[in-house]
Amino acid sequence: MKSLKILQTPARFYPSIGGVEYAVYYLSRELIKLGYKVKIICANEPKSNLKNIEGIQIERLNYIGKITNTNITFNLPYRLLKEDYDIMHTHMPTPWTSDISIFISKMKRKKTIITIHNDMDKHGFFPKLLSDIYLNTLFKIILRLVDKIIIVNPEWEKKFLNTRNLLKGYKNKIFTIPNGVDFELFKPDGTKKIKNTLLFVSILDRYHEYKGFDYLLESLKIIIKTHPKIKLLVIGEGELKDYYSEKASYMGLGENVIFLGQKNQEEIARYCNIASILILPSIDIEGFGIVLLEAMACKIPVIATDIVGLAKEVKQNNCGIIVKTRDSQALAEAIIRLLKNPELAKKMGENGRMLVEEKWGWEKIANKIEKIYWEAVK
Repeated sequence: MKSLKILQTPARFYPSIGGVEYAVYYLSRELIKLGYKVKIICANEPKSNLKNIEGIQIERLNYIGKITNTNITFNLPYRLLKEDYDIMHTHMPTPWTSDISIFISKMKRKKTIITIHNDMDKHGFFPKLLSDIYLNTLFKIILRLVDKIIIVNPEWEKKFLNTRNLLKGYKNKIFTIPNGVDFELFKPDGTKKIKNTLLFVSILDRYHEYKGFDYLLESLKIIIKTHPKIKLLVIGEGELKDYYSEKASYMGLGENVIFLGQKNQEEIARYCNIASILILPSIDIEGFGIVLLEAMACKIPVIATDIVGLAKEVKQNNCGIIVKTRDSQALAEAIIRLLKNPELAKKMGENGRMLVEEKWGWEKIANKIEKIYWEAVK
């Protein structure tokens, strides 16, 4: 069996930090171990001269700006036409990158795979209008053209409110494969936990407002009535960081919310070990929720909303608490429940680690995707 040349086109790649970026990195790393040649073509954001990481070739393109979180790289079509590869594996929701990658690959008669990490939705009149037009035009064409579709959220038929009806017409080529976690990096490290400490991890920009941080602040306002010394550690950078910091101060939470800035994977793992609970209060378009896996791998309980792809598994395996979206009161009650019941929190953390080891190692995820590659090229 000959090795395949895999080309992946995320909008951005390491050292950019985000769920999709890390998913592409870990998948590529495992594919390299399996003997495949893997190359990444992406926008040069943040600017980096890194051209190879653990055998993964990286080509970074200049971009002129961003539309709805997608870098516009005008030389992408030219680079794809010149590139030698067997399979194009692109990633949504970044339409420009994904659409161009699939169109060019089809012209070259190459096999195409798309991983859909989130539902498609935009906030604000103009972005939402563009999104609606795109879904009813180019997205429909992409779904017809692409050879295989991977969706990371196992509940997509219920949770993807904007794209589920379009996707249902292509169930014959849809595979549900979640993202994974590096449980050698994310593991209990013996660090003593800081009592009454919550952790929230996200990019703090307008696109990621769907992570529900505003609702977490509202819940914190309720919690401090009984837990005045509660601390919320916030990992992430973005254009809204100052806004959130000012909002926290205005709400009387200035001493309770600590903004730590951007952290790498090793640092995030350390904070997962310090914290009592990780919170993911997403309000819409959430995909899988990799940050939940990372926390569970470190044996800490999680609290998330029912839209998150992991919600069903978390609830069924008693790894944390699932609440309704946009419900600050329910979120506060869930947090208080775990803070008052350390034995329950400990048990949930242990359940989470066992579940992660059983189902979500990247080696297992890569093996599943490898089978899809070979099915596509048959």
